[in-house]
Amino acid sequence: MMKSTTVDDQIYELHATVCQVLSNPTRLKILSALRDQEIAVAELARRVGTSMPNLSQHLAILRQRKVVLTRRQGVTIYYRIANPKILRAFDIMREVLFEQLSEGRRLFRAAAAGARRTRARR
Repeated sequence: MMKSTTVDDQIYELHATVCQVLSNPTRLKILSALRDQEIAVAELARRVGTSMPNLSQHLAILRQRKVVLTRRQGVTIYYRIANPKILRAFDIMREVLFEQLSEGRRLFRAAAAGARRTRARR
């Protein structure tokens, strides 16, 4: 017997999909580069430090999930963040990461100090 899918289940699936889209370092670099302005695709490749084919693959994924939007002017395509709330989520996750790194360093220093005291007593 199959379990019926609820609206909540569908929302969790969409949430997970967006998180998967944002789980790639290159795509995070793209978001960071687009933080303050719309950028032409060639300039975006330079800022992100990747090839045009690789950038195109990542941008296609971001466009598909409606994370970025495009605008064409002549032969140039410009990209921008679709919703500024994406950047808020990006920033919150970075804050959590830095807090975890800081706590990890604090624990490491405390453990190292304890090991030095133990060796000193011997």
